[in-house]
Amino acid sequence: QSASEDEIEEWQPESKAPKRQQKAQPSEKKPAVKRQAKPKEPKESKPKAPRKPVERKPRAPRAPKEPKPPKEPKPPKEPKPPKAPRRLSFIVPDGSCNDNMSRAGGGWSEGPSSSNQPYGVKKEEPEEDFTFDEPSLKRQKTSSAPQGRPTRLPTSGRALGEDLNMNWDLIQLLSERTGVEQWVCLNISQLFREENTIPFIVRYRKEMINHMDADAVRDVQLVALTKKTQTISQALKKEGVLTAELEQALRNCRTADELDHVYAPYKKGSKLSKARRAKQLGLESAAQALLQSPHTLDLRAWVKPGTEGLSTVEEVSTGVEQILADMIELSPSLPLCLPHYVQYCVPHSICSPSPIIVSAKPVMFSLQTLAINRGENLKILTVKVNIPDRVKSDFCRWCVNVRWRPKGYAREELMKILRDAVEDSYKRLLLPLLSRSYRTKLTVSAEKESIAMFVRNLRQRLLVCPVRGRVIMGVDPGFRHGCKLAILSPTSQILYTDVVYLHGSGANREADKLRHLMIRYSCNTVVIGNGTACRETEAFFADLISRRFFQPLDVSYCITSEAGASIYSVSPEAVKEMPDLDPNLRSAVSIGRRVQDPLAELVKIDPKHIGIGTYQHDVSQSSLKAALDGVVQECVSFVGVDINICSETLMRHVAGLNTGRAKSIAEWRETNGPFMNRDQLRLVKGLGPKSYQQCAGFIRINPQNHLNNHSDAAGGNLAQAAQEKPAAKGKGKTKASAAVPTLPNPLDQTCIHPESYAVARSFLSLVGGSVDQMGRPELRQCVEASVKCQGLEALAETLNTTPDTLQLIIDGLTQPPGFDIRQDFEKADFKRGIVSMSDLREGVVLTGRVENATLFGAFVDIGVGRNGLIHKKYITPDKLPADQRRRSLALGPGEKVEVRVLNVDPQRGRIGLDLIRVLR
Repeated sequence: QSASEDEIEEWQPESKAPKRQQKAQPSEKKPAVKRQAKPKEPKESKPKAPRKPVERKPRAPRAPKEPKPPKEPKPPKEPKPPKAPRRLSFIVPDGSCNDNMSRAGGGWSEGPSSSNQPYGVKKEEPEEDFTFDEPSLKRQKTSSAPQGRPTRLPTSGRALGEDLNMNWDLIQLLSERTGVEQWVCLNISQLFREENTIPFIVRYRKEMINHMDADAVRDVQLVALTKKTQTISQALKKEGVLTAELEQALRNCRTADELDHVYAPYKKGSKLSKARRAKQLGLESAAQALLQSPHTLDLRAWVKPGTEGLSTVEEVSTGVEQILADMIELSPSLPLCLPHYVQYCVPHSICSPSPIIVSAKPVMFSLQTLAINRGENLKILTVKVNIPDRVKSDFCRWCVNVRWRPKGYAREELMKILRDAVEDSYKRLLLPLLSRSYRTKLTVSAEKESIAMFVRNLRQRLLVCPVRGRVIMGVDPGFRHGCKLAILSPTSQILYTDVVYLHGSGANREADKLRHLMIRYSCNTVVIGNGTACRETEAFFADLISRRFFQPLDVSYCITSEAGASIYSVSPEAVKEMPDLDPNLRSAVSIGRRVQDPLAELVKIDPKHIGIGTYQHDVSQSSLKAALDGVVQECVSFVGVDINICSETLMRHVAGLNTGRAKSIAEWRETNGPFMNRDQLRLVKGLGPKSYQQCAGFIRINPQNHLNNHSDAAGGNLAQAAQEKPAAKGKGKTKASAAVPTLPNPLDQTCIHPESYAVARSFLSLVGGSVDQMGRPELRQCVEASVKCQGLEALAETLNTTPDTLQLIIDGLTQPPGFDIRQDFEKADFKRGIVSMSDLREGVVLTGRVENATLFGAFVDIGVGRNGLIHKKYITPDKLPADQRRRSLALGPGEKVEVRVLNVDPQRGRIGLDLIRVLR
């Protein structure tokens, strides 16, 4: 016991203990630190001195200050840096562990007074402004809100946690995991509980989320762990094995790994655990006696000859040991604190079945983690997490001397049982949990970064600026089966389809046919898919253009990705849309429409088939699908859809709508004619108040688009149908009971939500404008003058609204008719000539377009048939615009860049590039 007193002192953290001594005895601070650095050597000389402090445990660490002079001649042994991390053992970096342990009734506070000192927090290195490998935190400064204050909801985080029946604060946990302020997490959680969609929250509830973007909001979602915990608790209660201790252990779990670890012994089909067998023999009270009153425990009294497990003292000791090991494992403090220590000291080790040594680095990149997981799944690699032996030794010493120290004198045989129980608990129960949780942490982080990269690439691909007002020829290139082509009108209607053979003996005849078709339909734009025979087809058109073969037309062409076109061509949606067309010709139609309106065409294809992700089959498919569906919904909603001309496929991706509601809207439109205003959406079957609130702001109703197809009489019939059709159903309480206006509303063409129409009209009256002036320069001048004179916040206060809502109203009123947010994004590159890979030389400066972004760099199309790679080490902050330096994925598909050729390998088809700058 006397020797253990010194070990207790050595266990304490180095960062806080000196601060406590600095006020009382600053001169003795340094010797105290030296004494802690070398605890094992003085063990032989210290058994005598520390015996006095045994009765005064709170002052035990201060008593051994007299024998300090003999240790002064050991300064050369001070430079042992490896000892510093040792004192950080089991310290939670964010400081949350101590709070949770104190709430759970266990932890470091049960030891001597020195263990009551607050534990130190590991100082982190200052973050760089640009991190390519790690996603940036989503923390937003409260002071940056226009109001300068947070907007809070009445519900508290603790109330949400109590509703979910957990022992931890849900909002605090979300804030810790996402880096978002707690009041923002509280608002977002409440908004999700009210079934609000992310696009609606990001656009119309900005003040409540502190101007976070959609990706950040998506990260702050209620964890599904609570539902799993409740399900397990109910199952265990039904089986009759749910005890109060086990229920508390389940509620303390914060991760799925911890939950599975606690639940594993109770799963159906699992063997009865050693601790449960010992408890059934009645040895639990003996285990409690060893900790609470060891002087009264006599193991021989528990011996029952003839009873298996109790026939000898050794069997009784083994049963007590197994119960103690189970108690240590289920302690609420250990699963919270052990992983935080291991993350600082666990090296990565990769073991191959063959005697090949694979070097490992202290920090693993996400792509390496996913690659290792794939190799393990394919039975090519064997992966093991090596935890240093010092973790076990420090852990066992702390458990025996502090956390599970008997409350009284314990004989040597009882202390041996306790030591064996601690070692058994660590080796058999805790070590697998640590390894599993560490692997899970690496995998989750890697999957998150991979999905984030996929999401960003998809967003930029969907938001490419459409090419409007052109007749386009879409070409699906091929050799043996010919090149499939489709001529599309400016509104994407199919004008002509055919198959031409450009790479055979009849190339001249096919060229004449192409010229005839292009002149006939006034087509001067060709879109070529980047599949088989792409380069040969490009060379064919480039040659004709160089010879001015298509005069008087000025023809240009571009190359676009045809990923997913073949899959779409045989899908039910393509069959429904183009029933009389051959699947090969449908691919040509899809290729042409991808340039005319990329968003409307690409939403028809599963995002995983667009070819813009890496390791997409190695990540959680449910998480990937949810993220990709979410970004498609955001893009469609933020761009907006004209409800009278958009397809049902595009409509189902609007926030608040789904397949069934989109189908109901399309049926209503076919039966009653075009919608005249947003209010008529209330008449659609299945579209309730909540769905209407979520989708109304993203739906556009432009009278100009449907007045050309419907006369005034049709509009009158529409109004009559809107009033008579519901009445014919004979339902008393239906949507038809409310009077729905049938006249067009100019505000329905804007991004202004119907809930803000009254504020918009009041603002127009305040600035002296009218609805008929929307989008005109004179109204813009009036608005700018009023805002400059009175200020945005003062105007918002006058109108009894928020500055964010008022700014959205101003944008909607001043944007020109037909405004599209995609007009500021990149467009397709059209060209008339071709450059080959043999023309490239080192040092040549070229412009290109990013085709795909990965975790190790960006692939750029420089027009030579092969994409060049800009390695991530060449993507530095000084080469990026200021608004892109905080992004973890600095470049994305569609961005124009200026690059320098570093090396060319024609045999392997590889081109190395250096980023010069991003072109805007």
